[in-house]
Amino acid sequence: MEATTFSQFFFSGNFLAVLGAALAVGLGGIGSAKGVGIAGEAAAGLIAEDPDKFGQTLILQALPGTQGIYGFLVGIMVMLNCGFLGGSAALTSSQGLYVLAACLPCALTGLVSGIHQGRVSAAGINVVAKRPNEVSKAMIYAAMVETYAILGLLISVLLVINVGNVA
Repeated sequence: MEATTFSQFFFSGNFLAVLGAALAVGLGGIGSAKGVGIAGEAAAGLIAEDPDKFGQTLILQALPGTQGIYGFLVGIMVMLNCGFLGGSAALTSSQGLYVLAACLPCALTGLVSGIHQGRVSAAGINVVAKRPNEVSKAMIYAAMVETYAILGLLISVLLVINVGNVA
């Protein structure tokens, strides 16, 4: 591959948009996988001692999984809005860079909040171990971390929807 062809490919609008979608899906998925894993380890320890708390711990373990869903949603929106599914994608470099930047809020908040939500959920599982009636309070703490993933999702969605207006 020639140098000009190589740089033209990596700085093409289509490649940059796909990179943005991949980052949203990948980083959100990593954050969720790590967070669900952290909470799952805590839940498994509790279930070994008290199997009746499975339902309460399952809810807390599932909460960090939403960031991966948010990244997946943004990735699908990029593919739909940019013509990668059922259309012909021909984005300019500026449009591709715009899409890449639009995906970053969801990607970065998904990575960070997924991991931290897993930690908060694990702490909530420790609360359930000692005070099972306080599971709703533990869920609220974990849901507070979710707020920032939702804000990242919202900004990314609003920006991706606007890609057609970028020159």
